[in-house]
Amino acid sequence: MSRVPQARFQTRVRNEALGGPNPFEWKELTSDDIFKGKRVVLFALPGAFTPTCSTSHLPRYEELYGEFKQLGIDEVVCLSVNDAFVMYQWGLSQKAEKVRLLPDGNGEFTRKMGMLVEKTNLGFGMRSWRYALYAVDGEIEKMFVEDGFMDDSPDDPFEVSGAETMLSYLKSR
Repeated sequence: MSRVPQARFQTRVRNEALGGPNPFEWKELTSDDIFKGKRVVLFALPGAFTPTCSTSHLPRYEELYGEFKQLGIDEVVCLSVNDAFVMYQWGLSQKAEKVRLLPDGNGEFTRKMGMLVEKTNLGFGMRSWRYALYAVDGEIEKMFVEDGFMDDSPDDPFEVSGAETMLSYLKSR
């Protein structure tokens, strides 16, 4: 087993006291805020608003969220190398109310996980490779990494990082 890396995440949180059309303020979270003392399923994907991420990856975790909770998972997290504004708007468009959308805008967590890849062939710049992990108190117990890890991959494999694979693993424990 290995630990999740220490990283900082720049997020936006709603603060109604601010009023106006943009009642949000910056809140920095750390890896400990996400993982410490919790059983967490995190899945990472190349980008908000992209086809597979929007039609399959996030929606299935959102749909099956209750099953994760029944298995004792404290939080299901979707991570992408996108900024907080993009992740917020994507969450609204996806009607994601249960899965936490975590922006890794600087790619710090993704880089430290060894999962940062170039997607310049698509005009995306640096992004996360697609994977899912299960961690207990920050210790990674299981990872499902899509095959073909490489910069500028001509494919976007989606075989093992989906919600069904993770649920199957958790149920078999």
